[in-house]
Amino acid sequence: MLTLLDQLAPLLPELAARAAEMEEARRLPADLAAKLAAAGAFRMVTPKSLGGLELSPREIVEVTEAAARANASAGWCVMIAATTALNAAYMAPEHAQEVYADPLTITGGVFAPMGKAVVEGENYRVTGRWQWGSGSANCTWLCGGCTVWENGEMKRLPSGAPDTRMMVFPASEATLHDTWHVMGLKGTGSGDIEVKDILVPRGRSVSLVADTPHETGALFKFPAFGLLALGVSAVALGNARGALDAFNALATVKKSQGSAKTLSERQSMQADYARCEAAWRAARAYLFAEIDRVWTIAQGEGSIPMEARADLRLACTHMTRTGADICRTLYDLGGGAALFEASDLQRRFRDAHAITQHIVTAPATLELTGRILFGLPTDGGMV
Repeated sequence: MLTLLDQLAPLLPELAARAAEMEEARRLPADLAAKLAAAGAFRMVTPKSLGGLELSPREIVEVTEAAARANASAGWCVMIAATTALNAAYMAPEHAQEVYADPLTITGGVFAPMGKAVVEGENYRVTGRWQWGSGSANCTWLCGGCTVWENGEMKRLPSGAPDTRMMVFPASEATLHDTWHVMGLKGTGSGDIEVKDILVPRGRSVSLVADTPHETGALFKFPAFGLLALGVSAVALGNARGALDAFNALATVKKSQGSAKTLSERQSMQADYARCEAAWRAARAYLFAEIDRVWTIAQGEGSIPMEARADLRLACTHMTRTGADICRTLYDLGGGAALFEASDLQRRFRDAHAITQHIVTAPATLELTGRILFGLPTDGGMV
């Protein structure tokens, strides 16, 4: 039986070949999105009860890594569409069926609570505008995080934190704003999403913090924010591998001015490239070790301790930061040739430093995990 990696493999050369086209268009072309959907790339997290693949976290990372190795922007769109489908496990089953039963459905959206949802009977009246709506142009359904209001007051959780929920709505009800003029991940189409005064049924809203998933598979015991962090770090993992591949190809043919030796024949280059390769392998091994550890716990009866969840987040952040370091080093080693748009090294460098800006693997996550390592009191809702 073919795995999803097998299904994706024939598309990888095209993803790589069309990287410049994606950057110019500043989005994932519709035909590529359709091909990825047909291969099942966006169904990795969708529950099996809805016809999805419900893969293990290791498999999700491996598939996302492969896509990002070919093209980081494409890998990012795969990651966003796949992880957004986590909503299906939390929505009322009839609404989940409506959104995710079609195997070619593509979903996207933004977790950050940049919108406002006012309780109105069995619905929410929703208005909001969200940045970072990756891949939205190809989506049939979108979601946006909102603070919840009732009787003129913001609702709060028992912890005192605002009650925030993701509202899931048809893409046809949203306006997409072309705001995506950026340095890296240019091909992701991550512009703004806006809705004004739309109604969203309560059963089509989700809280990854306060709700309990309807699905019982081990994947849905896995920490939700850990799963999103895995997706981000998987793109960083694949992008750094792509940079290593690109430098290897360059170094075997390029000669510095006035030198008879290729870069690959110079001892300093050999040593620096080997260090980058070792750093990539070590960060990848650490990431998969923590994935496998938390997955083993998730497959058992008990809950996943905060310390294990924090260790997973630390491994994700480490992979993302290490990936950026590798891409920067290889860009430097490539010299003037890496500056040109024809060089994959400059794109990998830019994409790596765009990936580091995502909140789930940003430097603040090191503070969060550091508190837990020190045994200090910590709100673990977002771990």
